[in-house]
Amino acid sequence: MAGRNPGTPKTGGRKKGVPNKSTIEFRAAVTRVLEENSQNYGKWLKQVAEGHGKGLDRVKPDPGKALDLISKLAEFAAPKLNRTEMSHSGSIEIASKEQRDAAVAAAMSADD
Repeated sequence: MAGRNPGTPKTGGRKKGVPNKSTIEFRAAVTRVLEENSQNYGKWLKQVAEGHGKGLDRVKPDPGKALDLISKLAEFAAPKLNRTEMSHSGSIEIASKEQRDAAVAAAMSADD
């Protein structure tokens, strides 16, 4: 029988969350392209927003597309965060301002 027996834990291989070699190389290539063209972004976005060219080669202005491109580029600087869902069972007690102030004062005096 090939493989491991049922109930036997997996061994070897990459650890969870570690990207494979292809992913690392792709990200490095994208980063390199972005860095090499950083001086051109403003010009390109302006051309998309305002249009460019003449005659039959004329590209119509599209400010919406320029905003879309900015948002896609922004993901490389600050990737999207995953959504999280929080749940709680039971009751929630909300402290008054006085209770919060007292807790802060107690914590600060404990530091002294």
